[in-house]
Amino acid sequence: MDRLFGKAKPKEPAPTLQDSIANNESRGESIEKKIQKLDIQLKQYGEQMRKMRPGRGRDLVKQKAMRIMKQKKTYEGQLMNLQQQGFNMEQQSFAIQSVKDVQVTVNAMKSSAKELRQGMKKVNIDTVENLQDEMEDLLEDSNEIQEILGRSYGVSEDIDEDDLEAELDALGDMDFDVEASLMPENEFPDAPHSALDAPAAVPQADGNVPVDEFGLAEL
Repeated sequence: MDRLFGKAKPKEPAPTLQDSIANNESRGESIEKKIQKLDIQLKQYGEQMRKMRPGRGRDLVKQKAMRIMKQKKTYEGQLMNLQQQGFNMEQQSFAIQSVKDVQVTVNAMKSSAKELRQGMKKVNIDTVENLQDEMEDLLEDSNEIQEILGRSYGVSEDIDEDDLEAELDALGDMDFDVEASLMPENEFPDAPHSALDAPAAVPQADGNVPVDEFGLAEL
């Protein structure tokens, strides 16, 4: 039977929307090239007409230019129709892709909700609340223990505050003395320059016997 009637040709898959968009763009590009060629011809005819004087020859060139312009207008109309068709198909493609994206999002949300429900089954709200209360009690006990350990003991409460202030003043004077002892030599007052400022002479014993700083004769 196949030899008599032949085998049926397999059906070709129907073109998709993307195939239609690609075919539309290809046709549009072909028309744009034709319009560009016509523009070149119109430019040439225009240059010829500017160089020619009015007469039969110029009228013939003008007729050719008019025919080219009619072809260009026809192609421009076809191009506008193709562009509008392409725009409509792109809008449809966008809508279809948006629906697919929504489906993916919904499926993901369903899966997440299922996992959340399964996880919540393993969590007891009362247990969480009791655990939180227990943690608060433990923290309060810990703070109380720290406060008890921080108490001072073995310190007498009969100490007079006036005595403490006097000791503080004495400590201040001691600090001043220590600072004076640590002062460098070049920071001490200069030597006296007058007789009034000079220190008293060391007293001398009778008979020109030298004496020490206490007025006693040196041995």
